[in-house]
Amino acid sequence: MGLYALLVFLSGCSYGVLSTIVKTAYAAGFQVADVSGSQAFFGMCLLWIIAWRYRPTYISCRRAILFVLAGLPIGLTSVCYYHSLETLNASLAIVFLFQFVWIGSLAEILVFRRTPTKQKMISIAVLLIGSVLASGFDWSNFTLTTGILWGLAAAVTYTLVILLSGTVGLEIPPVFKSALMSIGAAAVIFIYLPPVFLTNSDLFLSIFPYGIWLGFFGIALPPLLLAIGIPHVGPGLGSILGSSELPVAVLLSYFVLHEPIHAWQWVGMILILLGIVIGNININIQKVNRS
Repeated sequence: MGLYALLVFLSGCSYGVLSTIVKTAYAAGFQVADVSGSQAFFGMCLLWIIAWRYRPTYISCRRAILFVLAGLPIGLTSVCYYHSLETLNASLAIVFLFQFVWIGSLAEILVFRRTPTKQKMISIAVLLIGSVLASGFDWSNFTLTTGILWGLAAAVTYTLVILLSGTVGLEIPPVFKSALMSIGAAAVIFIYLPPVFLTNSDLFLSIFPYGIWLGFFGIALPPLLLAIGIPHVGPGLGSILGSSELPVAVLLSYFVLHEPIHAWQWVGMILILLGIVIGNININIQKVNRS
């Protein structure tokens, strides 16, 4: 079980790396279209290089299209999240993306008719308090508010990614399913943000160092790690391990981007992680005991 837990932990770390790379690309003069498009393109290429070897002997056209459509929320998440990074610090943008935790609980009520337990409600309350603290209390700037809306939109679309990942395509190799979904992710990004870098050789070569790493950490690696690890550790422990995304993003923004992080923001980060633990600790204790 230790190896699978490590894989899920590393998937969260992978997502946490993205914000720092994106902010660095923005500082170099690239736009949202260049960043989002290059991530989708290079991530899709990396996945298909691997997936072609593991393709199933037969898959119907209807099923293939379903998997492609399931990838649309992945592209929407990238667009919304990277828009938020245009005006928010990396450490703040990741906080609002992280609201998928309580939005996911709301989705459980609406989609699966599952009433949240008292423990889950306490967890959500701690998450909300932590988010307010982590935001730094600056809600007066209109640009900042726009960034927050983009960040929350990313949280909603990422909730869709989680819901679809757990219900679609469990019968085919995970890497092939991820490759098909990457087509949908790339399509929605390219429609919204035309991939100019694909027709401009100078732009293509200049965005390549950023795009290849964004594609690796954002599109190719995490879905594979989750597909391998989650069936063994379960979604409860998986959400705790996946919270490595937030501290990695904060630490990189602090040490690499030199973004200021105040004491109350660190307290907010800790509360967010505590809220996730509170929401899952009983489930995980039972799982460990059964093991």
